[in-house]
Parts: sequence; C-alpha cells; structure tokens
Amino acid sequence: MDLQLSGKTALVTGSTAGIGLAIARRLAAEGARVIITGRSEARLEQGRAAILAETPAAEVRGVVVDFGRAEDVQRLLAEVPTVDILVNNVGIFDPKPFADIPDEEWLRFFEVNVLSGVRLSRQYFPQMLSRNWGRIIFISSESGLQIPAEMIHYGTTKTAQLAVARGLAELTTGTGVTVNSVLPGPTASEGVEEFIGKLAGEGQTREEAEKDFFAHARPSSLLKRFITTDEIATMVTYLASPLAAATNGASVRVDGGVIRSIG
Repeated sequence: MDLQLSGKTALVTGSTAGIGLAIARRLAAEGARVIITGRSEARLEQGRAAILAETPAAEVRGVVVDFGRAEDVQRLLAEVPTVDILVNNVGIFDPKPFADIPDEEWLRFFEVNVLSGVRLSRQYFPQMLSRNWGRIIFISSESGLQIPAEMIHYGTTKTAQLAVARGLAELTTGTGVTVNSVLPGPTASEGVEEFIGKLAGEGQTREEAEKDFFAHARPSSLLKRFITTDEIATMVTYLASPLAAATNGASVRVDGGVIRSIG
C-alpha cells in the first residue's frame, strides 16, 4: 500500500532507538524526509546508519537535543523551522515510590514528556493550519489510562499528553490537519529487554521471564507477549499519512489488549 508520504518532512523526537527509531525507519521507507533527534552525535549517527541500512536512498538527518532544556528545543526549532509531520515520541520513565518523588522530578518529567511536545507544536501547528495539511502524533502510553502505581508521575504525564492532543485536535475543525495519540502497551524496547534479561538471569530463560511478566504484572494482556517496536511504528506511519484523514482527536491503542475498557 502506498501511504503517499513521499516528499513529506517528518520530525521524530527521541528517535535513536526503540519506538522512535522504528517510526523514523518506517517513515523513511515510505519516502518521507526524516529528522531524528538524540542526545549525542554518536547516537544520531547510529540511528541514521540503521535507517540507511534499510533504505539507502532515504533523506535523513539528525539534531542533538536535550528535551529537558528549553534552549535546546528553541535551537531545534531554529534548525528545523517547518515540518509536515511531527511525532512527539521523546519520553522518560523511572519507577519510584510516590512519597520519594520530589518536586524537581515531577517538573523534569513534565518538561520532557509534556512540554517538549507543547513547545514543538506551538511552532508547527499554526503552520500546518495555514497550509491546510499536517499531522501531529503524541506517543502516549496505556499508562496514561491505567496509571502505574510504581511510577505515578510518568502515568500522569502520559495522561497530560492525551489532553494536549485532544485539545489541539479541537482546533483543526474543517481542515486537513489531524492530531492523534498512540497508546503503546508493554513494548520490547531497549529498557524492557534489559529488564527481562535481569529476570532471566535469576534462573529463568528469557521466554520464561516474559511469560511470567504477563501472568503477573500485566495479566489483562490479550497478546501475552511484548509488542514489537515495528508494530507501533506501523500504526504511527499510517496515522501520519493522508490515508488517515478521518482519524482525528483519537487515542489509538496498540496495547495488546492490556486496557480492558471499551470506551
């Protein structure tokens, strides 16, 4: 299927590994010009090499950004003044008891997970409206609906992303611009693989550790395995395309059935 993305410019934040890199790879394969971001030149070069290995003719460049620093975001906006597609993927998480989370950490999580997308959208969204076409996608999480007790601050930022995305969508009435959120479930990213590897090191195989995780930590999963980053990227790439014009203001689940509600 031709997703009609050839010639579109896409910015994917936090895209040197995991879900972000998978999204950037898929967008590049569909013909989009892709801008990736990371916190070091070395990581950017690795990400760029991974994309070019699959799509040698891809147009891809990288920008070093720390999304916890407002001045870095402003520099990114100066280097990349306009885009057709914005994927707000960058995010941080850290399991921690609620009583041990200081104000500074709450603020840092909002700075990276929420304000990064707000700051970028503030520049790109009005441009998209004036051109009557554009796509903004927030990579939220099933944790935005089912707040994890072990990292309430993370879940709260993921809920906030849903609110920002829906609010922006309300401003697109009658235009060719859409704003959506994607809610991944437990995904086989770098961090998860490290976590499962540690479990397997305690006398379990990797397969046994994964089975145990879904039996006890995520028993509502219908998939009963970790979602692949490519499975997330496939949905995001479709939503970024002109073919998804009728999907707007939506919270699209790619969660393996973890979320039990039908609403």
